[in-house]
Amino acid sequence: MSLAARIRLAQKRGLSLPAARMLARLSSPKAIQDFLVNFPQNFEPEGDTARSVEQTLKHRRAHCIEGAMVAAFALWLQGHPPLLLDFSAHQDMDHVIAPFRVNGKWGAISKTNYVCLRWRDPVYRSVRELAMSYFHEYAKGPRKTLRSYSKPYDLSRLPTEKWVNNPKDCWEIADLITATRHYAIVTDAEAKALRHRDDVEVRSDKVTVFPIPKWKRQRL
Repeated sequence: MSLAARIRLAQKRGLSLPAARMLARLSSPKAIQDFLVNFPQNFEPEGDTARSVEQTLKHRRAHCIEGAMVAAFALWLQGHPPLLLDFSAHQDMDHVIAPFRVNGKWGAISKTNYVCLRWRDPVYRSVRELAMSYFHEYAKGPRKTLRSYSKPYDLSRLPTEKWVNNPKDCWEIADLITATRHYAIVTDAEAKALRHRDDVEVRSDKVTVFPIPKWKRQRL
């Protein structure tokens, strides 16, 4: 599909022309990930947000679910279904990624300020394999916190005004993927026996794409 055709499709699906041009020029999953790595981090200085694709691009900042919806829409323009996958964590924040398949293998696009919970090449044979690739790095301090992953949720099931150009926060989307069936990764007994990360691993959390504001660090 040509660039002009992708722009027209993006507009048909609800984006303004400037936003359509921004995402239509991304021609591969790797290009989408590169775009999100450099897209400013949303530290939510005015409070919690769950902005639509249009609003995220308008405000020029994103956190994980906002970035995942942007990625899902951009993948949709490339012929992939617009999927979200939710990770549920114990005493830690959930994380949302945009999974995709190439030649039957799963990969993922992820918006995060940290180095580990990011892009996954499409080499995983199942959604579970993909999810497990995040397990050892999904942590808070010394604790490994990932406990379950969801069935991928197809956003094309919803009207585009719910998530593409919604002028308000898309809390309904967050609720839907949280309520989607989740699959446990470890048992309670296995969770108790997990080895804590060592000091070097914990220090690696200080490597971020964008500096974390002091007020945000105090809340983490």
